[in-house]
Amino acid sequence: MRDSLFQYQPFRAFNVIDDYNREALNITIAKSITSQRVIAELEQIIQWRGKPESIRVDNGPEFIAQALQDWCAADNRNIALTFIQPGKPSQNGYIERFNRTFREDVLDRWMFIEMNDAQKESNKWIWFYNNERPHAALNYLSPRDFLLKYGKVHRPQISAQDFPTFQQDLDDDYNEYQELSLILNATK
Repeated sequence: MRDSLFQYQPFRAFNVIDDYNREALNITIAKSITSQRVIAELEQIIQWRGKPESIRVDNGPEFIAQALQDWCAADNRNIALTFIQPGKPSQNGYIERFNRTFREDVLDRWMFIEMNDAQKESNKWIWFYNNERPHAALNYLSPRDFLLKYGKVHRPQISAQDFPTFQQDLDDDYNEYQELSLILNATK
């Protein structure tokens, strides 16, 4: 995704979601997103949540680069890298829907002075999105609650507090997203 700061300085957002439960696994805000940056972010996600069987991407330069293909194909990873057809964003509908929600809730809502501000607000929103926001497609559960109830990690001995989702920064104020959660809950 592309957007710009207050002074019209462009930045990009690299967003990663889990198709199963629509959980936001990553939003990286940077001036540019290279294949090496994509690889570094994917390495972090794998350390945190484990290796995916496949990754579906569009045909952006950061994804079609040989470095990403080589990284996915390495023997210790063997991750299938699937490209959508050019001009067919509907083949990656979950991330397109996520991107729209992220744009409406964060990028269009705030005017950022610095990229760090955009990253901090994105991190706050990820926590809300994964833990509080009900999703109609998930039977009005949050992605975290859906995964705890129906996913591979469903085990009675695991409490919701032990589940490794995007962590809330306790120094941040989440009131505006908690208010939004009350509105969303009231409309279902």
